[in-house]
Amino acid sequence: MTHNLDPAYAGKHASYFEDNRSEMAAFVPSHAKVILEVGCGNAAFAAMLKASRNVVITCIEPFEPAAVIARQRVDRVICSSIEDGVSELGSERFDCIVANDVLEHLVDPWDAVSKLSVLLKPDGAIVASVPNVRYLPVFNDYVLRGEWRYRQSGVLDRTHLRFFTQASLRDLFESSGLRVDQLEGINPTQLSWRFRMLHMLVGGALDDTRFKQLACVCRLPSAAASSSV
Repeated sequence: MTHNLDPAYAGKHASYFEDNRSEMAAFVPSHAKVILEVGCGNAAFAAMLKASRNVVITCIEPFEPAAVIARQRVDRVICSSIEDGVSELGSERFDCIVANDVLEHLVDPWDAVSKLSVLLKPDGAIVASVPNVRYLPVFNDYVLRGEWRYRQSGVLDRTHLRFFTQASLRDLFESSGLRVDQLEGINPTQLSWRFRMLHMLVGGALDDTRFKQLACVCRLPSAAASSSV
């Protein structure tokens, strides 16, 4: 089944679908052998995992040109919306489900996370990243300049429908009954000395603004608390 995606995606530069997101590999549990990646693009991340680990990877990718490339790299690709792809998987279960900068594109990420959690094995994990709406350049624009400008890529990508902070990302997963075992910022930016001084004056309350994205590892409440990444 194919999916007619918003034309905005067709105008994306090829690199948009090819980023291998190498910084996210460390979050995938070492024991994970059967993996699902949703919104895989060209499956560059999945291909990197397959090159370094003995894994079987299924991908869901709505954008057909990207799905065609992904099929050459992974074990199976479902070309459909995320929601339809999850339904198609039925009773299949996975050690790890990966969503690298995907949830912010969905109309209802809460429903998506709830449905993805059903696909987890008892000791499985969902590994996800989202753009950080409190990222310093965005923070400066809307707090100091009163601007909120959508762009072709980045935190305010014009295809983003939802925006997350650390607190709201935690709530997204916990509202679906998952336990957030790890939540941290990734891809930090260099802070100016002026901002570092402000950061100190407010008692470190702006620490999260250093990070372009947030990453988390979430598990079912019944999973052993000692599960390792």
